[in-house]
Amino acid sequence: MAIDYERLKKRHFPDIEQRYTSKDTILYALGLGLGQDPLDRRQLRHVYEKNLVALPTLGVVLATPGFWVKEPDTGVDWPKVLHGEQGLTIYRPLPPEGRVIGRLRIDEIVDKGAGRGALLYNTREVLDAATGELLCSLTSTSFLRGDGGFGGPSGPVRKPHPVPDAPPEASFDWTLGRNAALLYRLNGDFNPVHADPDVAASAGFAEPILHGLASYGVAAWSVANLLCDGQAERLRRFDLRFTSPVYPGETLRTEVWRLGEGVAAFRVRVPARDVVVLSNGRAEYAP
Repeated sequence: MAIDYERLKKRHFPDIEQRYTSKDTILYALGLGLGQDPLDRRQLRHVYEKNLVALPTLGVVLATPGFWVKEPDTGVDWPKVLHGEQGLTIYRPLPPEGRVIGRLRIDEIVDKGAGRGALLYNTREVLDAATGELLCSLTSTSFLRGDGGFGGPSGPVRKPHPVPDAPPEASFDWTLGRNAALLYRLNGDFNPVHADPDVAASAGFAEPILHGLASYGVAAWSVANLLCDGQAERLRRFDLRFTSPVYPGETLRTEVWRLGEGVAAFRVRVPARDVVVLSNGRAEYAP
């Protein structure tokens, strides 16, 4: 079944309501590796219920519709779908517990041509269920590797944020535990490629890989340590492109370039493999 452009573009997504607790907020931070040093107060404020502060990237796991492209009526060749880009704009700090509504829409589907795949752009808003206040909005690009040539528009294609052609100004290393993916999946993403060695091998990986959104959260935590004195709640926007998988247990090195007041470019590397895993990053933050 091929993609029906008009049908998929107009696909209706019902609002998703979720009540989350301080335990969920703490579990999310633990899944990113926070709490490895229980005496580090920068980490402790995100994993201890006393004066608990939610990480801003918690929004990526709240009130999500799940892996909806797997539904037969989408026409998407779902086993070939990759998460290409992720963005987050924060309007108000997330409370450590609450009730939220997730509202998803498809912005565009770009046809790159037969054999070249397609790009699906969507936006999800997270709102306070009690007041209707917009807390954050999330943009996502999915690369539909098996779905080009359905007759959709050929553009416009979003341009990634450039990374300066110069040595980075600063870097921050963060080492993940070997059990990082097993912890992070408890936030709701139970794709077996992150847990089952046999499934990972069938997908071409040496072992189960880390969730892309887990590496995304680590990057935000690392940028906060580099630019915000470890106060992640000062982040206002966080966009990047996924370029290579990460394995649990690896060290992620986040490198930054300050571009101006409250704006920076960044990328994330795995030094042991000399590979860039997250690229074209743009962060905005309260100075």
